[in-house]
Amino acid sequence: MASAGDEVKLLAGGRGGRGNARFTSPTYQAPRLRQRGEAGQELYLKLEMRLIADVGIIGYPNAGKSTLLRAVSAARPKVASYPFTTLTPVLGTADVGASRLVLAEIPGLIAGAHLGRGLGHDFLRHVMRTRVLIHLIDGSSEKPEDDLARLNVELSLYDADLGRKPQLVVVNKIDLPEVSARQGGINEDLAAVGIAVRFVSAATGEGISELLRAACKLLEEAAPAEPAAAPEKVFRPRPRDEAFSIRREGATLLVTWPDLERVEAGSSAAPGELEGYLRRRLQRAGGKQALQAAGACPGDRVRLGEVEWEWA
Repeated sequence: MASAGDEVKLLAGGRGGRGNARFTSPTYQAPRLRQRGEAGQELYLKLEMRLIADVGIIGYPNAGKSTLLRAVSAARPKVASYPFTTLTPVLGTADVGASRLVLAEIPGLIAGAHLGRGLGHDFLRHVMRTRVLIHLIDGSSEKPEDDLARLNVELSLYDADLGRKPQLVVVNKIDLPEVSARQGGINEDLAAVGIAVRFVSAATGEGISELLRAACKLLEEAAPAEPAAAPEKVFRPRPRDEAFSIRREGATLLVTWPDLERVEAGSSAAPGELEGYLRRRLQRAGGKQALQAAGACPGDRVRLGEVEWEWA
């Protein structure tokens, strides 16, 4: 379900019963029969809520995702100098000209996230609902290009569609002298594998405006999010009440007919009245011919539910 008001039918309620008034006829005007309602279906469900955002911010711990989200929106995720400071995805909005972006910081992605390490599965499912990604790389990392490759592999191993999702590759922390000095080398290393990279400082705001404009442009070029597929409507007609089966057990012919068994279970009629009703219904539905085809002989017993009579 992707939009407000979406409905999905997961379970069916049982068919309702019938009161004794439904059994009246010109010759049977005061019936004491009634039909019990069917029990509904039961199922234990685990419902999963996924954040819906235009842009997902991904990256290894301490790449500066929380700082970037704080810089571009009013969101205030926790920022600290140790990894895994953010334990739940955080949403924020950013105005870019006449456009508004909804961004989601996706924390906790590490090597093995697709196997559920860290909180991988808890966060990767949110990435699936974003349209484009900002892949934030820590510029002070020893090999930023390896961080990029490893995390993209994690996305692809979790879901192949994630690996194909449009993304902006962004190197953060260029306010640090050691990162600024390596900027040219990082650019060359990533360009060598065909990746265009942007450089920003989430702490000082350098390059942030250009990044947001690029995200808006990428969002316009990206394919619109596909709506959740509507469940296929399949018409499965229920069998008519005349659907019954017969099997032999010794000298007894067992008649299975759920509709009449419900009548029997809910009835307060006298045994003779109930037996007469069941026999008449079975007769009208072709029960005599079916019993003969099943090998019924005089003296055999016929049983429907708990009611039993002699075949004649």
